[in-house]
Amino acid sequence: NIRIVRVQCTGMIHPELVIEALTHGADGVLVCGCHPGDCHYIDGNMRAKSRAEALELMMEDLGLEPERFRLEWVSASEGSRFAQVIREMVEQVKKVGPSSHRASRQRELVQA
Repeated sequence: NIRIVRVQCTGMIHPELVIEALTHGADGVLVCGCHPGDCHYIDGNMRAKSRAEALELMMEDLGLEPERFRLEWVSASEGSRFAQVIREMVEQVKKVGPSSHRASRQRELVQA
C-alpha cells in the first residue's frame, strides 16, 4: 500500500512535491519527521510543519481532500509507532477512495 521515499530531512520537502504526487495519481502522502526539538538539522521539522499548514490551503484550492495528506512526528527508534501511523493513513485514504487524479494520469499515459 505504500512507497517510501527517504529524504535527509522533512524540511527539504517542498509543498510542490506533495501536490505533484497527489495530482499525478497518489492517493495520499504521509510525511514522517523527527519530533520537535530532535531535528538533526536544527529546525527542519518546524519548517516542514509550517509548509504542511500552507500545503493544506493549497490542497483546498485544488479540491484535494485534506485526508490525503498527513504530517507525523516519528523517530527512527519508533518502529511500531511508524507501522501504526501507516496503518491509520492507509485506512484513512481508503475511506476517502481513489484519487480522481489517478484516472486522469492514466489517460494521459495511454495517450502518450
